[in-house]
Amino acid sequence: MNENKFIPQVLETERLILRPLTINDKDAIFKWAGDPEVAKYMRYPLYRSPDDATYWLTHIYETEKTLDYGFVFKVTGELIGSGGLIFDTEENNWTLGYNIRRDMWGKGIVTEACRKIIEHARNTYDVKKIVAVFAVDNPKSGHVMEKLGMKFHCDCEYTKWDGSESFKAKKYEIIFE
Repeated sequence: MNENKFIPQVLETERLILRPLTINDKDAIFKWAGDPEVAKYMRYPLYRSPDDATYWLTHIYETEKTLDYGFVFKVTGELIGSGGLIFDTEENNWTLGYNIRRDMWGKGIVTEACRKIIEHARNTYDVKKIVAVFAVDNPKSGHVMEKLGMKFHCDCEYTKWDGSESFKAKKYEIIFE
């Protein structure tokens, strides 16, 4: 187990508790990361067991500018998704990502969570730009970005981390003055 020093503070929205993820969240994470429909356009390969989350969860908070949260639905107390912002030192911008259980799609939960995370990042760090990428065959993810005020920047492509698949994509961004 790691000695994470940079654990983000807990945040709250109307329907969600946004909290740091822990190794104890493996089973809940598997509910979406092990779902072929949810994982289809994600960079990570489909999880085959809850243990596939171990490496990520033990290395997630190694830098200060990792604002990755578990989305806990207040009504049920269940961890239903995750997401946040990670600072890219090479590009000098923040990258947004998110993931949620399929039964929670279309409820505005990701938009609600990401709005709060962006607000927190802007109040805590000197955020100049946030970027995000979605597969063109997954336009609902692009709708989330638009609801967050992000605008189309360019067409691009990305590949799953294991090299198994590549996707035509669109890059969105928001620039803050």
